[in-house]
Amino acid sequence: MTKTVHAPSRGSRERRLRNIYEDPAVPLSSGADRARRQAALLAAALKDVPSPAVIVDIGCGDGQALRAAADGNAGHRFVGLDWSASAVGQSRARGISVLRAAVDGPALPLASGSADVVIMSEVIEHLVDTDAALYEARRILRPGGSLLLSTPNLAAWYNRGLLVAGIQPVFSEVSLRGVFGRPGSQVAGHLHMFTLRALVGLLSACGFSSITASGACYHDVPRPFRPLDRVFCHWPGAASILLVHARTT
Repeated sequence: MTKTVHAPSRGSRERRLRNIYEDPAVPLSSGADRARRQAALLAAALKDVPSPAVIVDIGCGDGQALRAAADGNAGHRFVGLDWSASAVGQSRARGISVLRAAVDGPALPLASGSADVVIMSEVIEHLVDTDAALYEARRILRPGGSLLLSTPNLAAWYNRGLLVAGIQPVFSEVSLRGVFGRPGSQVAGHLHMFTLRALVGLLSACGFSSITASGACYHDVPRPFRPLDRVFCHWPGAASILLVHARTT
């Protein structure tokens, strides 16, 4: 008799992910470079938005990036959301107003049309239901509001070379219990990976428009290759990190 093995339910996958993010060894921030980049992107998005605008950071982590964004964009209101109790505690310690909530639905604890800008900084790759997360982001945005989204690029220049060599791409994972077949040793909980074409298509399908993209460097690229990584930032489709600005209609 063949034994049937059932796939884990969404609930069990989410619990496993939450256990990863509650692990003190797993970082809840991508560091100061990401924080400065996010503050600059937000400043550009807020250039023509009267204050006080409402900015919601979905998956705010330890609040380092949102704190930098708030310090660099005074006069606006900032709210963070995260499902990790550790992240919520660290964010509040930085003086951030933060709510603990599942960031991919079924519903964010915010009113429709209540936000001027939604930030999803390197969080979408961690989510079980990317569609629900984007629909919720669109729901809470006012008409003409901005989504600032960043995520690692499956088609980064070095991943293209790794695939040719038969090596699992950086950022991608085949297990939540260990690292197999790719560089690195830390499980990051990435469930989805995106090329620029796929990400733009998904955003369009979820009702976003006026989608523009740029690239950013990855802080863990080995030092000898960092000049090359900076060059590829000018080609978003092959950059390490995808940065996307999209609007609601």
